[in-house]
Amino acid sequence: MTLCEQQYLDQKLKEVFGYCEFRPGQLDVIQHILQGRDVLSVMPTGAGKSLCFQLPAIIKDFKTIVVCPIIALMNDQVYGLHELGVRSETINSGKSREDNISSWQNFVSGQAKILYISPERLMQDRMLRSLKSQNIGMFVIDEAHCISKWGSSFRPDYEALTKLKGCFPEASIAAFTATADYSTRVDINKKLTAGNGKVFLKGFDRPNLSLEVRSKRNLKENLVDFLKQNVSHSGIIYCLSRRETDEIATFLSSQGINSIAYHAGKASEVRDRAQNRFMTEDNAVMVATIAFGMGIDKPDIRFVIHASLPGNVESFYQEIGRAGRDGLPSETVLFYSLSDVIKRQQMIFGGAGNDEFKLLEYKRLEALIGYCDAVTCRKKVLLAYFDEASQPCGNCDNCLNPPILEDLTTQSVTLLNAISETGQFYGASHIIDVVKGAQTVKVREKKHQHLNSFGLGASLPKSFLQSLVRQLVAAGVIRVNLEKFGAIQLTGKAAGLIDRHETFFGCVNVGNIKKSSHSKLMRSTKLREDDLSLYQALKAVRLELAKQKGVPAYVIFSDATLEQLALHKPASEAEFLQINGVGKKKLAEYFKPFVKAISDKLISLDSMY
Repeated sequence: MTLCEQQYLDQKLKEVFGYCEFRPGQLDVIQHILQGRDVLSVMPTGAGKSLCFQLPAIIKDFKTIVVCPIIALMNDQVYGLHELGVRSETINSGKSREDNISSWQNFVSGQAKILYISPERLMQDRMLRSLKSQNIGMFVIDEAHCISKWGSSFRPDYEALTKLKGCFPEASIAAFTATADYSTRVDINKKLTAGNGKVFLKGFDRPNLSLEVRSKRNLKENLVDFLKQNVSHSGIIYCLSRRETDEIATFLSSQGINSIAYHAGKASEVRDRAQNRFMTEDNAVMVATIAFGMGIDKPDIRFVIHASLPGNVESFYQEIGRAGRDGLPSETVLFYSLSDVIKRQQMIFGGAGNDEFKLLEYKRLEALIGYCDAVTCRKKVLLAYFDEASQPCGNCDNCLNPPILEDLTTQSVTLLNAISETGQFYGASHIIDVVKGAQTVKVREKKHQHLNSFGLGASLPKSFLQSLVRQLVAAGVIRVNLEKFGAIQLTGKAAGLIDRHETFFGCVNVGNIKKSSHSKLMRSTKLREDDLSLYQALKAVRLELAKQKGVPAYVIFSDATLEQLALHKPASEAEFLQINGVGKKKLAEYFKPFVKAISDKLISLDSMY
């Protein structure tokens, strides 16, 4: 990229989006897209995926189709673009036929260059034929992991998108996701670009998120304790069932907490009202099943709590990723119990799908249980699942309050030898049977009763061995190969243990997770007390403007932008434009109300002294 091209992109970034510089990784993706090449970009939530395709769509002379599975996400992004002065449209089932026709006409006429649409509506024959004459230069596939059966959120309606490249060979494909391990990435790329897309892996680390696992004992009391320490913040509490959702929301409301219940069993208008409240109120706590949140674009969610165990690591990562999208410190807490593990297992084996699919889902669940059982840095365990190495984060419960560990090298070596002697072809259950000396049909059929490791751990409780397997997975000593039907395999770290050159320290009673002391969520801010008072006044102005326009408050300005306004207190248009998040359109529309609020607050403070 030439200096002139770089300067042009920097200019557009500030002029349209109001940002002074690109976030790490954005520019490489944008440059590749501008060259008309296919891409698959895996970027954590909050890294700025949308800008990576919105900026090229704005500056290129072609039209762009954005495929999105969630109406709420389509609407939020269209609202946001309109606030930036960028005309875009969406066609979805939440709008009237007349409004959808109007949106289509605006797109056809060129008044709008960007059209958001669901995969099932896009892939209708009539729509594809209509788009042939529309100079479509790019198809953006958001939430691209939905196309992969290796992924945790496979959606059959995404499968049809595999035909896009054949229908529009001249258009580029830009796929984006925050959640995709290696197998899922390969599958996405193969289906959308025949494997020709350039893969950009930004990394999965979210440094601003703290990670904690707690026992589920006294759940409701613990929730109230947490929430009353964070009364001014918005957050999400995820539950396993509709009944649990309603029970917890009702209980929290009785304790004076601004809680809202959301699940698929409620009428659509009730869900819409609930979502609108959550998007606009500063201290709303959404209690929900996973039916809520996939398309949420609210950047100032300060915490995500799992009142029940999620189904797998991918779902957990995606759900906690909804916290702290503005980059400010945010918390994640997972309440963990054996009963939830059993419920999840029952859901897998009693649900739809063939045996291969159920086994895959079970192994994914085991990986999440390994995260819960981890005795080392949870961030390291979480990132290792996505094949990403990291240093201890210093920000999770295990880093802040390390558990008491014991030397479990001998027991670990017994397991490792059993894995090695059986050829690294079997799952944890069979390995434990071998170590326990169980005369199962499978053990006898494979003649594993004759192995040296057979029965060496006969005195060890099965629950301990199960926990030890998960701890070894969490420590990266062994791995679960999902592509080999969940076979437990040794990594390079195993050799040091087997040769007794290394030792392994683990926790004997991992399941007895003690309640950790929780400190009030602290925000990283440079604001003094008077500035905080101004910041709250600016939030009130933002909320009033959002209500007048019928849009979420963050669409006006993010919390980070309001903090800069409170800190720098701009008085002129030139000073206002220097604030990160203020572009030309927002300068023209919001300079007067926000600068007036700043002036009024300063006068009020002066009169006090």
